[in-house]
Amino acid sequence: MVKRIGSLRHKTRHKFKKNIRQKGKLSLSRYFQVFNEGDKVCLIVEPSVQNGIYCPRFVGKSGLVMKKNGTCYEVAIKDHNKAKTLIVHPVHLKRL
Repeated sequence: MVKRIGSLRHKTRHKFKKNIRQKGKLSLSRYFQVFNEGDKVCLIVEPSVQNGIYCPRFVGKSGLVMKKNGTCYEVAIKDHNKAKTLIVHPVHLKRL
């Protein structure tokens, strides 16, 4: 088998690119968002924050918040027919 070269962010030049109007400082309200169990959220990557980021194949998916795990949240999504849980920082989440 072929050995994969690179990290989680390889081949994501356009996927993780910010719009020119979104560049600059992040608002602190994005960091300290509070979600409750059962809230529907959308997975939107914030490229300027690397911690708590998820695999780029899940960009744009929506899911349910299961519980809080430290400063991050466990989000249950459906990948085709399989249920998966992701641990995501609140910066990368948007309430639906």
